[in-house]
Amino acid sequence: MKVIAVIPARYKSTRFEGKPLVNLCGKPMIWWVHHQLCQVKGLSEIYVATDDERIGKVCSDYGIKYVMTSDSHHTHLDRLAEFAENIESDFYININGDEPLMMPEYVERLLPTSDLNPADFYFANAMTKIKKTVEVADISRIKVVTDNLGYAMYMARTPIPYPKASSDFDYMKFVGIQCFSRSALLFCKDNKRGKIESIEDIDEYRFLENGKKIKFVEIPAETLSVDTQADVKIVTEVLERRIKNKEIVL
Repeated sequence: MKVIAVIPARYKSTRFEGKPLVNLCGKPMIWWVHHQLCQVKGLSEIYVATDDERIGKVCSDYGIKYVMTSDSHHTHLDRLAEFAENIESDFYININGDEPLMMPEYVERLLPTSDLNPADFYFANAMTKIKKTVEVADISRIKVVTDNLGYAMYMARTPIPYPKASSDFDYMKFVGIQCFSRSALLFCKDNKRGKIESIEDIDEYRFLENGKKIKFVEIPAETLSVDTQADVKIVTEVLERRIKNKEIVL
């Protein structure tokens, strides 16, 4: 079974331009994500998919495989779909380029199992418990509610479910580690951005709005996507601690 890992990386961002190249402990963020993926067992290849030559140059400088994609994509799913159309694999692991705290064992929980048929639609996504109350109201953190089988019921940037009758609930947040079959990514190519997807600005709603299931897998993660300059300071401190404790192999 062939499994390719893809790191979508966009330079132009309304919230944080040049984010994939931000310096974290002396290395660009894209390097940290790639470095952690190199420790994952079961991956056939690892690529960065980018629309900007500046990111491509950094990848080249660090010996990271990359492919150039269209600069007209509005979502990472569209970029992944273009990648899947041109580079065939049974399954694709997507790691957002702003997840430098991702640990190899987290990714391994999302790897496809031998009973899955690559020709079928399959999409799994990581999630983790929110430990800081402030994150529940943070619109940059996507909250997830699943059914009893672990499939997504709904996602939102606002607190869900709303604690009207009770607050006895473990809030879960979306983590940018995903596994797709090729047909799932090509489904994105054949279906335009939906209304709820556009309103919430949550790409994965494209599947839910079209009746497709998303399997969520819980990981016991200390993870934080880098969305703001304030996140850079927090992530740097975590990386420094992990390096000191030899939790990260350099």
